[in-house]
Amino acid sequence: MVINSNRSVFRSALVGAAFAAVAFAVSTQAQPKSTASPAATVAPAKSDDELLTETPKPAGSPAKAKSDDDLLTESPKPAGSPGAAKSDQDLLSEETPANKSSDEILDPMQLPVLVPNGPIEPPPEELSPLKKQLPNPVDPHAELFAKSHYPSASECMACHETIYNEWRSSNHAYASISPVFHKFEQKINDLAQGTIGYFCMRCHAGVGTSMNEPRYMPLWLKPEVSREGVTCIVCHRVNEQYTKVNAERRILQGDIFEPMYGSRSGAGVQGVVSNPDTYHIKTSADQPGPGINIHRKGIYFEPITKSEFCVSCHQVAVHPGIKLEVVWDQYRSSPSLLKGTACQDCHMGKEPGLAKGYATGASAVINGIPVNPGGKHANHAFYGPGYPIAHPGIFPHNPKAAAFAIATWLKFDYRAGWGTDAFEQNVSKDAKFPSEWESPDDRFAAREIIKENLAMLEQKRVLRQKVMENGSHIDGPFFKGDIQAGKRLAFSYKIKNVNLGHNMPSGSLGAQPEIWVNVVLANPQGKRVWESGYTDSHGDMCDLHSRDVRTGKIPDDHQLVNLQTKFLTTNIKGTDREMYLPINLDIDQLPFIRPAGVPTSVMNHPPFVRMEGRSIPPLGTRVASYSVPASAMAIPGKYKLSIRLRSRAEPIYFMDFIESTKEMDFAMNDWMIDIHRYTVEFDVPARR
Repeated sequence: MVINSNRSVFRSALVGAAFAAVAFAVSTQAQPKSTASPAATVAPAKSDDELLTETPKPAGSPAKAKSDDDLLTESPKPAGSPGAAKSDQDLLSEETPANKSSDEILDPMQLPVLVPNGPIEPPPEELSPLKKQLPNPVDPHAELFAKSHYPSASECMACHETIYNEWRSSNHAYASISPVFHKFEQKINDLAQGTIGYFCMRCHAGVGTSMNEPRYMPLWLKPEVSREGVTCIVCHRVNEQYTKVNAERRILQGDIFEPMYGSRSGAGVQGVVSNPDTYHIKTSADQPGPGINIHRKGIYFEPITKSEFCVSCHQVAVHPGIKLEVVWDQYRSSPSLLKGTACQDCHMGKEPGLAKGYATGASAVINGIPVNPGGKHANHAFYGPGYPIAHPGIFPHNPKAAAFAIATWLKFDYRAGWGTDAFEQNVSKDAKFPSEWESPDDRFAAREIIKENLAMLEQKRVLRQKVMENGSHIDGPFFKGDIQAGKRLAFSYKIKNVNLGHNMPSGSLGAQPEIWVNVVLANPQGKRVWESGYTDSHGDMCDLHSRDVRTGKIPDDHQLVNLQTKFLTTNIKGTDREMYLPINLDIDQLPFIRPAGVPTSVMNHPPFVRMEGRSIPPLGTRVASYSVPASAMAIPGKYKLSIRLRSRAEPIYFMDFIESTKEMDFAMNDWMIDIHRYTVEFDVPARR
């Protein structure tokens, strides 16, 4: 359902500009990956892999997405010349797919058509960094307070470099930087006229919440530890057992020297503290001379080894009583709980998504000396299906990146190849750069940091693929009845959730994570004659939320198999309808998100709001059945049937709802992955 366009909401231009900037890139020159098009588009012969991954573009279609290697080798164009990197304003003034005929809109993954948010306004002049690059311009008093009360992960890195490197590209490390988090937080507060307050912040920015930071504070004003999201102390400075939801737990205050709580006995820390000269350490700020700052004591805290420790942020309910995070509910009725498998065993073990034990390694390396070598090592990458879409100069966390202010990073056009040899050797003398990036030396230095971060993100993509494939399985196809040319073809697949711990999919926002089935049939001539699970020009599945379906540009995919859970609301007109949020907007002219008048325990869901679960429970199976019309089976011979599961964190219609930028949409589609991709061939005899 589309939110009524004439419903007035209050928006904060300053806040919107600040948070939109997190994902902003100066150029959106590269185009998103192409996906399969509807059956109406007849494609030339393709290989098995091409059937699932590539669709040739018609003449005049947008350029193919460029890889980082392409950017390193292509000849750049100066700003303003044909083919040069385009500004955000240029893109807004161009002809958009909305102005083209349906015959022209054939690329299913071109950049989405959005209602322009207007140009991204730069931060106020007093926040702009000097040409001579300086660290992030944060309030020095806030930074000092943060260090004395909430130590940063960068301080822990001195002894725990391996763990830091695993963590700094994790979803936990990304929580407070995520532009989707900021956009959604702003949107829901706009809709609710400010009655929500801290909706997502306590989980995403626990330290910032503890420091009483305003929800709308831009990243470049936050202390480092606040930008780190679920940082070290969010777990290791907790000494009470909490089983409540919505991040209701307390982070102990104290500098780096105060005790840390973890899964080890603390004997290793005691051994180090007892030998300060050997390890060259300091356990107090009062001690003279140089040394490595460490915590004086390590305390064994049993709850951190249990699944219950994860409940606070992975079981979340909102005011109407609807649950946005349901992972704990799913886990506590799962085979994993019966077997005694904890969340940590699958998400921090040696194999992503599988409880196959832990790697081994030192708990710390201090002054080059390993502490407790050969002990259990819990991987702090926290394997999961999520991924970042922020500028790679800002995330993953990289100590080297502090040489440039955040507001400066957001002006660095890494997609255009700035700082590469290919770009810098051929850049025009007339090319214009932001004042912060006029120096080629700065651009080269920034590119080295970008390359390092992109390499880490590629490792994250591999881990994401593994955890998704380790948790699912496909059998089939299973054909029904006789197969003959000119006769309807019926077949099915069995999709199984082999994950023992929770549903597939599971995760953030309850109704947003997407997994759907894409099936393609090609005839003996290699032409695609039928498909289900195709996407529209914005990257959305072709169900009722697709803008192209609603405007008649592309047919509805009535055989779509989609495992995404949906919010259902009851509005004044009609029956239950799918919504982006569990709010009955038509009933409340000024939505006020409040507790339900009827206890949810009576109805098992809030009045007028519920969730339609489509996910597959642990060890459950979903049968995906399909029917191909006889007209598509006209030619006898060898046919190819290809399948893949597709996964994306957020649907593009939701991104549009929260008023995302084009760069955010591009990155969301760019991170889409294909799971269990394979093709089978079968003979179709002539009709007898």
